[in-house]
Amino acid sequence: MVVNLKIFVAIAAFFFLFFTQCSLKKAESGIDRESSEGGAGNRVEGGTLIAPGAERLSEYLPLLKGKKVGAVVNHTSMVGAKHLVDTLLGLGIEIDRIFAPEHGFRGTADAGEIIKDGKDAKTGIPVVSLYGSRKKPSSEDLAALDLVLFDIQDVGVRFYTYISTLTYVMEACAENNRPLFLLDRPNPNGFYVDGPVLDTSLRSFVGMHQVPVVYGMTIGEYAWMVNGEKWLPRDLQCQLSIVPCSGYDHSKFYELPVKPSPNLPNMRAIYLYPSLCFFEGTDISVGRGTDKQFQIYGAPGMTNGDFTFTPQSREGAKSPPHLGLPCRGHDLSTIPIEDLRARRTINLQYLTNAWSGFDDKERFFLKTNFFEKLAGRRELRTQIQSQIPEKAIRDTWEPALSSFKVIRKKYLLYPD
Repeated sequence: MVVNLKIFVAIAAFFFLFFTQCSLKKAESGIDRESSEGGAGNRVEGGTLIAPGAERLSEYLPLLKGKKVGAVVNHTSMVGAKHLVDTLLGLGIEIDRIFAPEHGFRGTADAGEIIKDGKDAKTGIPVVSLYGSRKKPSSEDLAALDLVLFDIQDVGVRFYTYISTLTYVMEACAENNRPLFLLDRPNPNGFYVDGPVLDTSLRSFVGMHQVPVVYGMTIGEYAWMVNGEKWLPRDLQCQLSIVPCSGYDHSKFYELPVKPSPNLPNMRAIYLYPSLCFFEGTDISVGRGTDKQFQIYGAPGMTNGDFTFTPQSREGAKSPPHLGLPCRGHDLSTIPIEDLRARRTINLQYLTNAWSGFDDKERFFLKTNFFEKLAGRRELRTQIQSQIPEKAIRDTWEPALSSFKVIRKKYLLYPD
């Protein structure tokens, strides 16, 4: 009788697992990939479907069953056209709290705007801000949790703060012995590596690690590198599990179905962002407060350029630089996407052009030294001021850039 009972239990367990897997596969196959800002066509290149980790439910849902989960998510955390939180709640997963990065859980806050704790109006789940008085979950935040789930769309640029949030979450999980499950997503700028490598004396929330401006890794690969290179304080190690994307490699051009933040509205802006964001440390506007964010640049003090624009208060840019003032500069919004993809390097000509055409050189760089934090090196400012040729500037990025590429290869989850 005991033997028969064991056989019965084994058979029951087999059928439970079988039907669970069938249900998950059915859920995956039924994912509605159409959305208001993109659809399945954005996920396909050469006839191959690229599925982010969040859509591979059978890979991680069984590990969440019966657990209290903390979710580090924002508006990009989509499973097809449905938010990850809503998807998991509908599948019986207990989401105890949400951790919100820069721009907030719903992704509408200005860049740099302090995010406050609160509750999600739709679900009633507590929302803990990781972009306010603190950047890292506290021990109290994690005390009731069994694990933390991270799913945020990155754009593969060092000063885009989601990787800094990831680092602090990894640190908190390591300190409190909580596993971190990361649902990986493709990197829209993952097809090249370029820029100065961070001088750690300039470490800040817009640059925490010794990586170049464009590092050519998914956020999952980046997390693996942070762990592997022991970049967490005190040589901490995070209990990290990564659910990889399927169908993706670094040669593919992945078009985001949802804009990753309010001022990166389309793929042209995402491709231009690594080159134009240096202007955030200068008096030059990058189009915040217009409908061409990170696709134009200019200022009231520009003397060259045949394009004019006037920043206005808008959602995601309530008080943009040069609010209400006519700016003269350049419109990059007509550059063909194919040309931006083919370049595969940061374009320093925008910086050098703006410097040469700015009327009051003393006002060009902000007194906050934010430019140095964005660049990750102190010498780029003086190189621009001295009008050093671009090739000579690039030569100063070596050998650190080549050394990083060697480190990067150790942590790639996808073909290069």
